[in-house]
Amino acid sequence: MASRSRSEMEKKRGRPTAAATPVHSHSRRKKSPRLLLSRNSFKASFADLPSDLLMRLAAPFDMPTLWAASMACQSWREALRPLREAMVLLRLGKRYKHGRGPGIARPNPRRALEYFLKGADRGSAAAMVDAGLMYWEMGRKGEAQALYNKAAELGHPVGQCNLGVCYLEADQPNPEEAVRWFYQAAQAGYARAEYNLALCLHKGRGLKINMENAAKWYLRAAEGGYVRAMYNTSLCYSTGEGLAQNLRRAREWMKRAAKAGHSKAQFEYGLQLYSSGDMVEALVYLELATRAGVDDATHTRDNPYYTRLKQCTTMNWTQKSNQVQSKSCGKSGANLEQNHSQFDLQMTL
Repeated sequence: MASRSRSEMEKKRGRPTAAATPVHSHSRRKKSPRLLLSRNSFKASFADLPSDLLMRLAAPFDMPTLWAASMACQSWREALRPLREAMVLLRLGKRYKHGRGPGIARPNPRRALEYFLKGADRGSAAAMVDAGLMYWEMGRKGEAQALYNKAAELGHPVGQCNLGVCYLEADQPNPEEAVRWFYQAAQAGYARAEYNLALCLHKGRGLKINMENAAKWYLRAAEGGYVRAMYNTSLCYSTGEGLAQNLRRAREWMKRAAKAGHSKAQFEYGLQLYSSGDMVEALVYLELATRAGVDDATHTRDNPYYTRLKQCTTMNWTQKSNQVQSKSCGKSGANLEQNHSQFDLQMTL
C-alpha cells in the first residue's frame, strides 16, 4: 500500500489527477505560429514598402492626405519627403501665377512655371497638372499633354480629364481614348470629367449618342457642383430628354445655375422671375446676363418692355416694394422674347 503512488490512489478513488485537470478558460493559451507569422509579415510589409511604389501611390495625394501618410512611420516619412517639398513648391508657384503673396506684387508666369516644374520633378501629380496647364495656355500643347499623361498615369483625376481634352482637340482627334480617360476621372468623382463624358454621349464623340446616359452624367456633375452641368440638367428635366420631364426640378436647377454664375441660366431664370411677377430680382438676373454678353439678353435689353421694366422697378424699389404691378409695367409672358433653350456643349480645361 505504501508503495503505491499518490496519483494511483487518487485515480482509484475517481479523483482527477494533475495531468488530467482541464485548463481553465482564463489560463494563458499558446498563440498559433501561423498567426504570429502573418502579423509579423504585415508589420514588415507596412514599414518596408518600397519607396518608389509608395511615391507612386502618394503622387496624387492632396496636402492633408500626404501629411497623414507621412506620419504613419519613419520610413514613410523619409520616403515621402520629396512630395512634401513638391507641395511647398506648388504653393509658391500658385502665388506667382496669381500675383498674391508676401513680396509678390504682380503675376509672374515664368516664375510660376519654374516652381511647378520643380514640383513635378519631385513626383507631384498636382504640380504636373499646373505646369501642363501653363504650357497649354502658352500654346505648347505637346509639352502640356506629356505632363498630363504622367499625372493621369499616376491616377490624378484632373490630369486624366485634361488628357482627355487633349485627345479631343489634337490635330488628329482620338475620341475613344478621350472617353477612356474621362471615364476614369468620372469614376473618381471629378465633376468636370462627368460633364465631359456626358458631352461625349450627348454629341456621339467616341461613343454612340445616348441621351439617357448623358443626362445621368449631367446630373452627377451638377450634384458635384459643376455649373454647366446644372444648366444642362435643367434643360433635360424641362424637355424630358434623358430624364423624366419634371418642371419643378427644371426650375430648381436653373435657379442654382443662375446663382452660380451661368450667364444663359441667369437670362432664363430672369425670364421666369419676370413671368411670375418678381420684377426686382428679374431685373437683376436679366442685367447680369446682358452684361455677360448673352445674345438673347442683349436683344431683350433693346425691347421697350425691358426699358419700361427697369423704370418701373427702380420707381417701386424706392417705394420699398419688391414687385411691380402688372398694369403699370404691362406684365405679360409675351412682352419679353421667349428664349429657345439650347444645351451648353462647351468643353474647356
